[in-house]
Amino acid sequence: MTPIRLAMVGGGPGAFIGPVHRMAAELDGRIRLVAGAFSRDPDKSAAAAEAWGARGYADWREMLAVEAARPDGAQAVAVVTPNHLHFPVCRAALEAGLHVMSDKPATLNLAEARELAGVVEKSGRLYGLTYTYTGYPMIREAREIVRRGDLGQVRKIVVEYPQGWLSRAIEREGAKQAEWRLDPALAGAGCIGDIGVHAFNLAEFVGGVRVERLCADVSTVVPGRPLDDDCNVLLRFENGARGVLIASQISAGARNGLKLQVYGETGGLTWSHERPSELTLDWLDGPTHVLHAASGYLSGPAQAASRIPTGHPEGFIEAFANLYRDFAAAIAEGRPDAGLVPGIGEGVRSMAFVETAVAASRDGQGWVTLEGALP
Repeated sequence: MTPIRLAMVGGGPGAFIGPVHRMAAELDGRIRLVAGAFSRDPDKSAAAAEAWGARGYADWREMLAVEAARPDGAQAVAVVTPNHLHFPVCRAALEAGLHVMSDKPATLNLAEARELAGVVEKSGRLYGLTYTYTGYPMIREAREIVRRGDLGQVRKIVVEYPQGWLSRAIEREGAKQAEWRLDPALAGAGCIGDIGVHAFNLAEFVGGVRVERLCADVSTVVPGRPLDDDCNVLLRFENGARGVLIASQISAGARNGLKLQVYGETGGLTWSHERPSELTLDWLDGPTHVLHAASGYLSGPAQAASRIPTGHPEGFIEAFANLYRDFAAAIAEGRPDAGLVPGIGEGVRSMAFVETAVAASRDGQGWVTLEGALP
């Protein structure tokens, strides 16, 4: 199919996630980067545009206006800025008639997420969120296993996401990625908004049940930080299942240790980001099974997300690319949604989770209801 023309806001020199979005978006040839306001620094934006063969802009507002008016202008926008710009850029892009793929979390806070949901609905355009791990083949297989009822009714979900890169106060040592992520005006929330939302989304995506109540301990371990760097949350799901969510960026020695376990009546499954091409099934009365990505016995969604023969490693870029490939197909086919790509509903739920957990922990409320999310 003719590639979808993509513009990007953010992601210029020195960015972490922006180049990942660019590589993932273009991996399958279904999307082509044509324009970008890659940096607040005009020279850096121009340099990035030249390096990537795109039209460069000094300001994202100018870019949206010009691209929306061009017959060969961008059809979609990737928003890869710090969190405080997600809402204004996404809103402006949607109102300009462009589809939007945004990095997580959806917005700076829940109020913005709710407002953005209205903008998405009114615009008639697609909106996607890069909850990256939903793009992994074996996560999609795990979702299908649970949906088929292979494990029986879900009883317990455990998701843990430890990192250690903020174990020291590197935000005071010139580390730019740490600086903005720990600035309330730019990030909104700390660890729980940065990686806790990934864990929350993954639990609901695979488990097929929604969180109804939670009991949170959200804390700041490194002295002097204005935002949290560690969180531990007990969960209760709508079907009565229990859960535990751990997200930490001060777990010294941990790299990116995301792990998901779902237990049902007759067995459980385990997926680890360190071995993403495997899914382990443990049965109450049966042998352990290890499933491998790209195998012929997997479900359709898992096979569709696999790109190379079984035994060959696939990873982060490919999972990202699966979301962009699904998004591009939905645009090309004129579909009202992008299938398994998380959307504004997941964005609102995640922001409701963040604000509810932070407030409940701060005020010592104990068990509270998760409210404010879309149905």
